Amino acid sequence: MRYLMTAMIGVGLLCASAAAAGEADVLGVEITHSGDDRYRVTVTVRHADAGWDHYADQWRVVAPDGTVLGTRTLYHPHETEQPFTRSLGGVEIPAGVSDVTIEARDNVHGRGGKTMTVDVPR
Repeated sequence: MRYLMTAMIGVGLLCASAAAAGEADVLGVEITHSGDDRYRVTVTVRHADAGWDHYADQWRVVAPDGTVLGTRTLYHPHETEQPFTRSLGGVEIPAGVSDVTIEARDNVHGRGGKTMTVDVPR
């Protein structure tokens, strides 16, 4: 019984520490025109990464109608690099789209942190 209680407390502490990292927030966005309807999107994200169990694992570029125009997968935690900045090239943003929203995600909460909507430079 004592072992079971210790194990349950340990699992509770792990869950609490993962939840404490919160959601991933977008802090900055830079969009650079690279030709035709192609753009390089550079995004700064902040998240209290807590190792492999809870880290920011993606950000994406979304048109006003909800169409996902580009996704940058983040393959590992950035515990010692906060906030961090990553880019995605070759994002096709159609001529009729004047602004996009950048959303970040973490592998515990999903999406839900601070987003940013920015104008597309033409």
